[in-house]
Amino acid sequence: MHGPRVRDWMRLGVVTCEPETSAEALAETMSLHDVSAIVVTDADGFVVGLVSRTDLVSATFAGPDRARWRGLTARQLMSSPVISVRADCPVTEAVRRIRERHVHRVVVTVPEGGGARPIGILSVTDLIEHLCAARADLAGRLL
Repeated sequence: MHGPRVRDWMRLGVVTCEPETSAEALAETMSLHDVSAIVVTDADGFVVGLVSRTDLVSATFAGPDRARWRGLTARQLMSSPVISVRADCPVTEAVRRIRERHVHRVVVTVPEGGGARPIGILSVTDLIEHLCAARADLAGRLL
């Protein structure tokens, strides 16, 4: 038997921005969409980076000049290259990448031409939700 695939557990859809998006706009977008990360894409819509809430907080409190945060862009804040997986990837492989790279999420992509187009996110929160649901389902069947 094959285990669950990323497509079965991921959140479909991503919030994206351009590399020149300001830190202020990133924070506003995260708040507006209630997301903890934004995928940075190039003009063709291919993944080039990822900015997380942690990246914004770290930039805000780094160094003596905290006001500098407002002048930063997604390009300066983003993690790159992005840790990604394909939708048909086993969840166990996604978990392995999350653990090895010490990240909170992987971007789910589809290859296209010379790049990767983002289609979703699989986060640690998603993993916990599915594991808790599976455990509750098993407990319900045992009662």
